[in-house]
Amino acid sequence: MPLETRLSAFMDGETSREEKEELERLIASDPEARRIFDELKHGSDVGRKAFDEVLKEPVPLALVRSIKSAQAPKPREPAPRLSRPSLKLAPTGRQALAAALILFVVGGGIGYLFGVQPSSAPAATPAAPAPSRTWLDDIAAYHRIYAHQPRHVVEVQATEADEIIQWLKGTVGVKFNVPDLAADGLVFQGARMFIATGKPAGQLIYKDLDGDVIAICFMKDEGVADDGNFDETIRDDVSIVSWHRNGTAYAVVGPSSDAMLDQIADRVSTEI
Repeated sequence: MPLETRLSAFMDGETSREEKEELERLIASDPEARRIFDELKHGSDVGRKAFDEVLKEPVPLALVRSIKSAQAPKPREPAPRLSRPSLKLAPTGRQALAAALILFVVGGGIGYLFGVQPSSAPAATPAAPAPSRTWLDDIAAYHRIYAHQPRHVVEVQATEADEIIQWLKGTVGVKFNVPDLAADGLVFQGARMFIATGKPAGQLIYKDLDGDVIAICFMKDEGVADDGNFDETIRDDVSIVSWHRNGTAYAVVGPSSDAMLDQIADRVSTEI
């Protein structure tokens, strides 16, 4: 057993008489044992004094009031037992006859009800169809991906303007110009192509001074009447301004925090 453990037991009076005498001789003759004993004794004295100081602290007034105001629980008296009268369960002859007649009538009524019910249950009401996905949903989902990839934001760089026009015109089937949006603080970066509602769509990518991506999207969409109105849509953190003209759907997409997106869309509609 370690010496510290033996000396601690010695201080607590938990040693036998022989071990107690042995430890007393060891403390008197061994400086190391005396040092350990003094440290243990000092720690015990410090702890005892700290505990005494805690006992001297006054009890908080709120605690005293709560103790005084608390009521002792009242002992519950056992509920008196009520004697149950003995019941005679054996029916008489008339009671048995009446019960048989009642069962006959009830059974016949239940059988009649089951007989008149239709054999098939009514068909459940069909659930309402989910709203169809539009190309604006695809624009928003696609924008969240490429707008956060600065090294791969475009497929064809802005320096290849002729290649961009030839490529997207032949793939998307829409004639267009690359708008100059320098007056709006936007710099042309290049172009991309993506699929929206199963159709190829073109994108002209711009960046503002803060590095946010603004894109012009267009897709062939014949059979839809031209209304000439701008529709602004917000999909969480993405804002889209869209319009339709000459069998083509157009949209300008950017962060929802951009308050100038409608003005940019107005300029794009006249230059593209």
